[in-house]
Amino acid sequence: MNENVSPSSGFTPTGAQLLYTLGAVLTAVTALLDYRFNHGLGTSLLLPFAVTAAAVAALGFIAVPKLSQLKMGQFIREDGPQAHLKKAGTPTMGGVFVVPTGLLIAIIWSRFNLDVVALSLMTASYLAIGGVDDWKSLSNRKNEGLTPKGKLGLQIGAAALFCLWVYFTKPTGITSVALPWGISLPLGLLFWGLAVFVLLAESNATNLTDGVDGLAGGTGAIALLTMAAVTGMKYPAVSIFCICLSGAYLGFLVHNRNKARVFMGDTGSLALGGALGAAGILTNNLWALFVISGIFFIEALSVIAQVGYYKATKDADGKGKRLLRMAPFHHHLELGGWKETQVVGVFYVINAILALLCWLSRPIA
Repeated sequence: MNENVSPSSGFTPTGAQLLYTLGAVLTAVTALLDYRFNHGLGTSLLLPFAVTAAAVAALGFIAVPKLSQLKMGQFIREDGPQAHLKKAGTPTMGGVFVVPTGLLIAIIWSRFNLDVVALSLMTASYLAIGGVDDWKSLSNRKNEGLTPKGKLGLQIGAAALFCLWVYFTKPTGITSVALPWGISLPLGLLFWGLAVFVLLAESNATNLTDGVDGLAGGTGAIALLTMAAVTGMKYPAVSIFCICLSGAYLGFLVHNRNKARVFMGDTGSLALGGALGAAGILTNNLWALFVISGIFFIEALSVIAQVGYYKATKDADGKGKRLLRMAPFHHHLELGGWKETQVVGVFYVINAILALLCWLSRPIA
């Protein structure tokens, strides 16, 4: 097969088709989860999922024009796919109406459960970091916000505070990683170093995935719903938190599907990774987090590999070779002839398969 031709050239879905299909599948799965679980919170998962999705979708019709009015237009990197240059000026920072809506509904629906409040504060901190990064980028009128060291330092600080809270509030503590088939990997205090790393890796990986209309929002909604499924039996309140954010990102796709009317920006993508990472740490479901984050990690690894290969192959003139046409990996596929919606559709399917594998291989308490 010619690497410059999309394997899906026979069918190119529209953004609306992807949204309707994803929405139908996630709704059906959520209904099945309600049939399986008794959450003990006087509620189902389907209702908060639907309410949050509808609330974000409706709010977007007010928020998106407002963001445009405030001149929150995205700057597009000139060395990226040329088809993306026409997106310049599309409002960004969509996370400012997506994430707070999901967090507020989650807190209320869980009856102000302490774990949900802590998860929400952790997610909100990454929302704030992403917001500052987006704002500085817009103020500088180029695709550059916080310095890498400054951004990383803020992320580490927020992650460390959350991990300290978990350490001191959980009576038995969490010092091992639960794996499938009854295996447990004891790490002692090293677990907390891993936990901080997980939050950094997850948030930056979801950030890198946010580069194609509907990609991060859709894969994020799938991952969050899967986390709701694997935590539902033992941690019903955390399950409510995850399902509300899953609904929020699905509702966002009403405005972010191809052709996008708004981008989530670092504001939404960092918060997405922060929410997933925090839920995985609090419930000791790092294995599940690893599996359902396969798409995000591939995207992040593609950037690391690209940079590493370029540096390793530098010649006397300081020029190196590229391992991929462009990183992250979704841009490599685009430059190889894939349409945006084809990339998104295939990634949705892969993430759904990973979600199923996550469910089948989950540690059984």
